[in-house]
Parts: sequence; C-alpha cells; structure tokens
Amino acid sequence: MRALVARATGGPLWVEDVELPAPGPGEVRVAVRAAGVCHSDLSMVNGTLAAPYPLVLGHEAAGVVVGTGAGVDRVRPGAHVVLNWAPPCRRCWYCGRDEPWLCERTGSPAAARGHTATGEALHVTLGLGALAEEVVVPQDGVIPVPAGLPFEAAALLGCAVLTGVGAVRRTAQVAPGDSVAVIGLGGVGLSVVSAARAAGADPVLAIDVSPAKAGLAGPAGATDFLLADDTLSRAVRDRTGGRGVDHALECVGRAATIRTAWRATRRGGQVIVVGMGAKDDIVGLSALDIFHSARTLRSSVYGSSDPDRDVPELARAVLDGTLDLAPLITDRTTLDGAPEAFARMARGEGARTVVLP
Repeated sequence: MRALVARATGGPLWVEDVELPAPGPGEVRVAVRAAGVCHSDLSMVNGTLAAPYPLVLGHEAAGVVVGTGAGVDRVRPGAHVVLNWAPPCRRCWYCGRDEPWLCERTGSPAAARGHTATGEALHVTLGLGALAEEVVVPQDGVIPVPAGLPFEAAALLGCAVLTGVGAVRRTAQVAPGDSVAVIGLGGVGLSVVSAARAAGADPVLAIDVSPAKAGLAGPAGATDFLLADDTLSRAVRDRTGGRGVDHALECVGRAATIRTAWRATRRGGQVIVVGMGAKDDIVGLSALDIFHSARTLRSSVYGSSDPDRDVPELARAVLDGTLDLAPLITDRTTLDGAPEAFARMARGEGARTVVLP
C-alpha cells in the first residue's frame, strides 16, 4: 500500500510503498477514506517533536474496517470508524479519576509497525500513520460512527474538532455571554471559534498574523477578526469594556502567542493553551503579574475529552446540522498532493486540507 513517509527532520516528504502486518489478536485493519493534515504532523517533521524515521505521517482520519484479528468484538468488517490516536487504557490512575485524556498509556509520538518496501523498520505517527491507504490499529483505536456521516467530516472529528470543541465546552467551560479570544486560525482554531459561538460567547475575537484568515473567521462564527500586531491588546480591550476577554484560547503552541493570550485576558480570566509547542520554547511571566492579574493558565490536552463518549456525540451534531464543519476545510487533495498540503500549512495558508486517498 502507499503512504506518506518522512525520512529526516526537515527533509522532503515522499509517497512510498510500505507493508503493514496483518491484524493480530485485538487489532483491526482500516481502509482510510479521508485524512486531515494536522499541525501535529508538521511538528513531527520540523523538529518540534522528536520522531523516529522512516515515519508514516497522519493521525486524523476516518475509514472502513476491512479486516479484524482474533478476539475483536468492537467492530466488524464494513463498519465506518473514526481513528483515535489516544485510546485510554481505562485502568490507570488518571482514567480512574475520569481524566482519560491524561491516560498513562497515551502520549508516545510514534510506534513501530510494518516496514518499507526495502525492508526498513517503519514507524507510524501517534500509533496510526493515517496518511496512507490503510492502517492496522488496536480495536480501541477506532470509534464506530454512522455510515451516513461523510468521511471528510468524520476525519476531522478525530482531532481538530474534538480538540477545539472540547477546549471550549470541557476545559474552558465557556458560558453564554462570555467573551472569547482565539489565537491561531488553523483547523483547531477555527473549530474553537465555531464552538465558542455555539456556546453563546459574545464577542468571539478571532486573531491571526495573516490577513488572509479574515475570510475564514466570519463563516466559522467570529464576531471580529483582529490582526496579531502591536495594536492587538488595545483592540481587544476596545471590544471588552477595557478589561480583556474572559477566555483566551491559544491554538498555536508558541511562547510568544501564549504571552499574547495572557495580555488579552482580563483579571481573573483564563488562558487555555490548546497548541502543542516545543520543550525549549520558554514562556516568561513576572511573578507580580501572575499575582496581580489572578489569571488562570492551563492547557487543554485533546480537548479534555473522552473520544468514545464525545466523537459519537459530535457525529450526531454533524448529521442533525447543529455542527457545521464546512468552514474548517479549505483544501482537498490526493495522497500525492499531501506534501504540498504540508508546505501550505507551514506557510500558514488555509485551514484544514483533507486528503482523500
């Protein structure tokens, strides 16, 4: 089968022939029908996250089960599924405290699985490697969804939408009338904008360094689009009675944008870091500012979500029309076009590209 493979940090991406093992006990084989190009995949190849090579990229996808190993009782061949890159164990201390997004079993950036056509040991991103024609995963790495759900929408539920909607509903717990700023308008950021508007937030301030993102902010639900420049703090306060927002959600994963979110937030408000950054990108805040501002700074890991519970709920919302994912998808391409999709993402262009293998 064909897959998108990275072979070195910062190197080119190639579509190659690879071989995966047959599904073993408790495993399923899924034919990928749609996969999103996520910034976390870019982090695997630009050095933000350390990764082994060769590496099949991709972790946000949906498809059809085409084979099962012994003992599989979760799905049958023909089932439509969303891939789950962080299936909780349901047994560790965090799972026991109803915090499956912090499960001790999850978090590894890559897993060994299969080999290249020349016999090299192959690794797959976040245990999936979903920018490929097929994947082999443990059965708890798939979540059944209705067959009527379009595959490109289903794919986004597995990462961008679950992360963005969860950050608003579960981590920040945005209430009607709250003011919200969203910094970084990629696929996750636009999902946050949409979820904040659906929660009744007003205003919803969409912020990005690229003026081109203004055309994406409004359809996603933003009340205002603001450029992240030297006038940003004043612009935010002009729209929030001089105070700043109740919730600032940072969807980039950089120290500079976390500080921007901090400055945009009112005293007593909260800053939610949704973007995943580099370990050597240090955020500096003064001790006096931390005390005086009384702000809360926290992260939202996978939207503080339980995928087995929340993905089916989001799927129902897409099917009944209460969740519109169309504004998130700005490009569609084939597997051969995936390298250019990564290049667009690195340049900050568009929102989500969906790959249709």
